[in-house]
Amino acid sequence: MINKIDTAKAPAAIGPYSQAIKVGNTLYLSGQLPIDPATGEFPSEDIKEQTARSLENIKAILAEAGTNLTKVVKTTVLLKNISDFAAMNEVYGEYFNGTCPARAAYQVAALPKDALVEIEAIAMID
Repeated sequence: MINKIDTAKAPAAIGPYSQAIKVGNTLYLSGQLPIDPATGEFPSEDIKEQTARSLENIKAILAEAGTNLTKVVKTTVLLKNISDFAAMNEVYGEYFNGTCPARAAYQVAALPKDALVEIEAIAMID
């Protein structure tokens, strides 16, 4: 069975997609831009603050689905500029430690709303 996961604690989808889809005990999260759901804006133009906001959005969706960051098995990080990798990675490491998820990180030509970062995730649900 396929179930859609939505929460007002993360930004609404800005296109024809869901915040997350649960299939069995696996949760597939759409890429999360660093949009503050309360304001609809980015926290700043700082990569560290944008990374934290994207990860807070992921945490909110995971919580809505009944899971948390410790159950994330894979992430993909899209960066506007790969030179932001070290700063992004510093913040990312504050959210994931111990057995960290598998990860890929790429520089892309552009992100929606001219964001500096977008992060997607796959997680398990008990």
